Amino acid sequence: MRKENSTNAINEKFLFQVCELNSAIAMIGGRWKSQIVYSVSQGNNRFHLLKKELPNISEQVLSRQLKELEIHAVIVRKEIPGTVPAGIKYVLTNKGQDLVPILESLCDWVKTYAEGKEISVCPMS
Repeated sequence: MRKENSTNAINEKFLFQVCELNSAIAMIGGRWKSQIVYSVSQGNNRFHLLKKELPNISEQVLSRQLKELEIHAVIVRKEIPGTVPAGIKYVLTNKGQDLVPILESLCDWVKTYAEGKEISVCPMS
């Protein structure tokens, strides 16, 4: 947990006040969040399915990224009725569903302007 009066916290507050885009980037920033959102949108809505779709992510990181997406109301956890132990699935909120085409557009943008890096496949487009 970051101290409220730390330089990082002060700078973050300033940037969020200057432009809402900084807040949006913080919300979906992180190495795996965009892939998680896209994977959930494609039906990989259980922890083990996400882990299978993103094999290089550790379970700890996946869990943390899911919690952060939940905090920002991009996804919600829902219990699957009739499962023992209780099964959990992840569902995109309206906010999360609205994010998918933005991520797809961003992926297209990156393909065009990737600064000479060869990008062959972007799973979002």
